[in-house]
Amino acid sequence: MNTRTSDWMKLGVLVALAVVLTLAFAAAVNLPRRSEAQIRPVSLPVDQRPAARTVASAVELGDAFASVAQAVRPSVVFIRAEQRAQSQRPQARRRLPPPFDEFFQEPDPQDRPRRGQGTGFIISADGHILTNNHVVEEADRLRVRLLDHREFDAKVVGRDPETDVAVIKIEATGLPALTLGNSDSVRIGEWVLAVGNPLGEAFSFTVTAGIVSATGRLLAGLNRERYAIQDFIQTDAVINPGNSGGPLVNIYGQAVGINSAIASPTGFYQGYGFAVPINLARTVAEQLIATGKVTRAILGVSIRDADADDAAYAGLSEVRGVVVQDYSLEDSPAKRAGLVPGDVIVEIDGRPVQYVAQLQQIVGFRRPGERVRLTVVRKGGERTTVTVALGAREDDVRSVARAEDATDTRRPPFESKLGVSVEPVSDEVANRAGLSESQRGLAITAVDPDGPAADKGLGPRQIITHVNNERVRSVAEFRQILGSVRGGDVVSLQIFLPPADPSQAGQSVVVRLRAAG
Repeated sequence: MNTRTSDWMKLGVLVALAVVLTLAFAAAVNLPRRSEAQIRPVSLPVDQRPAARTVASAVELGDAFASVAQAVRPSVVFIRAEQRAQSQRPQARRRLPPPFDEFFQEPDPQDRPRRGQGTGFIISADGHILTNNHVVEEADRLRVRLLDHREFDAKVVGRDPETDVAVIKIEATGLPALTLGNSDSVRIGEWVLAVGNPLGEAFSFTVTAGIVSATGRLLAGLNRERYAIQDFIQTDAVINPGNSGGPLVNIYGQAVGINSAIASPTGFYQGYGFAVPINLARTVAEQLIATGKVTRAILGVSIRDADADDAAYAGLSEVRGVVVQDYSLEDSPAKRAGLVPGDVIVEIDGRPVQYVAQLQQIVGFRRPGERVRLTVVRKGGERTTVTVALGAREDDVRSVARAEDATDTRRPPFESKLGVSVEPVSDEVANRAGLSESQRGLAITAVDPDGPAADKGLGPRQIITHVNNERVRSVAEFRQILGSVRGGDVVSLQIFLPPADPSQAGQSVVVRLRAAG
């Protein structure tokens, strides 16, 4: 064999070896072949669900929220609070368009009642409702609406400005009372729901969810009462104006707090909400229902939370307790018992004391004359027990039920069932106003702010044309129709609303209201 032939044979062997190696590599890495790609379509995984347990947990949590909301909402109420404002100084009255400027005067806007709204929740089947003091404290009249749309007038049973808690009552039975939980067992991070009426009736009975963000919060400037107790539960559940007085409930549907305030630079939700712990509210409510007021005891000292330096001075291993700063009374019960400024109170009756509001609650709801054992720590870790006979506040009379309103002798006489004063529209006024025959009737000249008509927004310049589908043109006809109406009956009024501009058309509306009496 010559050299040339030998070279060709070597080349052939190398080529064959390269082909074999290439095929082996392709098989090892499973490279796609053009023909297979053309024949077999690419199949991507679809409808792949996450782990079954993750889905089940989310569904269970959602079901729990829905169940709690369904159970709690019937116990929540919408509260409309009305305060009758009186003008402080004479002001020029806004002129009505002719010819109504000669027919009757529109009341000064400052004489109209101011209205606010809030939330409450039912705590007894016979109509006791828990809410915030600031929702009802200046109200001359309270109106409560339930989830089932029934409405009731409410009266104040008692209120306590120092805890911002109040109890009101409606005359009803068989109501769904909300179960009260234990706020002392609330844990930071646990789920809670807030139920209430944020931003007005359009958003009534709203449910929001969040967690407990903190406990034992003190909000500077929120309550300026001398003996104010602040021990708020902080939550990131959405709370807005109108939520005040509504319940903060746990995942078991138990109320653990009363939503009371928000921390926000805008006044709307942009931060955290704060709720009065239900254990504190329950203690207040029980006293208000029993006596109409809250009686508290005092130690007779001013105190503050202990800091790291106080703990070091007293040899404490952790920063907790409250520091006695001074005596708040000349004849202080604490002073008589031997408590001195600088003492760090770490226990009361064997219960650890963590912060000021906690001690305030324990002492504040004892009875004057009761004895409490305080464990105090002094310089270097010296521990001693001081027994104090609690004193009585000098101003317990401040937490009282609202007094009855004085009669306003300036108010005009009103038809008692609807709460309006009316006069016939004269021919002259009707002609000048361009009223048709169907638009003529009885013009409302004044509205009782405590009457049913005020609740429906009726006011001067409105003309009643029909009562219970019967045409009325005179006061006598008006009274005759209402003579057969009993208190609680629904009365149907057809009312013509004259335009502010005589060149425009007016509007006829139907208003139904429940007769008083």
